[in-house]
Parts: sequence; structure tokens; C-alpha cells
Amino acid sequence: MNIKKDLLYKQSHEWLKVEDNEAYIGISEYAQNSMGDIVFVDLPDEDDEFKAKEDFAVVESVKAASDLYMPVDGKILEVNEEVMDDPALINSSPYDSWLVKIEIQDKSQLDTLLSGEDYEKYLNEEMDDIGYESKED
Repeated sequence: MNIKKDLLYKQSHEWLKVEDNEAYIGISEYAQNSMGDIVFVDLPDEDDEFKAKEDFAVVESVKAASDLYMPVDGKILEVNEEVMDDPALINSSPYDSWLVKIEIQDKSQLDTLLSGEDYEKYLNEEMDDIGYESKED
């Protein structure tokens, strides 16, 4: 499983790439693998504002639809039109296929997110809890 160590994560599998007072948000490789082929994304409008933990988008796959939750308080600066036109980009490259760019309204909330290392530990614990055994090469 590819986990980018320079990103921040939520346990609900959203990632953040922080650049000063802005952040790009997407879903992790684990999330897109779990969902299967992504066929539709419903993203908010520019200038919409969300509080941390509010649902801000929907990603639909051939298996199910999943709400995405805002990691921190933020204002939508930009939506990724390419992903809206071709949602399968998320499957082929989840860390390059960001969904929204936000203005972070409370940087202290970043401290509540998981580092790449902590997210990896979280996933390993979750897999252990469900009895998933990875094959080591």
C-alpha cells in the first residue's frame, strides 16, 4: 500500500497536502482500493465554507457512494475539474488526483490529523482487527 509520508491524513482516509495557509484534499490509495472503480464525484462550489468533520463531497464507485469529510475548517478555493470530468483518475493516481483546494481557516486543527507514519500504523491496526494478512515478499 502506497502511503505518502509528506501528507496528513484522517482516519476516514482523506489526505491533505498543506502549502502555507492552503491545502489540497483527496482520498488515500487505501480508500480508492476499497471502493473499487470510481465513476462519479460530486464536489462543492468555490467559496463554499465547511467546518471540520462536515461532509463536503461524495465519491461514487461501482460498489457504493461515500461521503468525504472536511479535515479542517476551510473555504473552497478551487475544485479539480479534471477529476469531475474523469473520476477514474482517482483510481490510477489517488495522490495526484486532488479533489478540492481550500484556504485553511484554523491551522491549529492540523495537529488533530495523522502523519503519514501514524496513518500507516492505523491502517495496519485496522487490517489486523479484521484478520487481513499481508503477503510479504
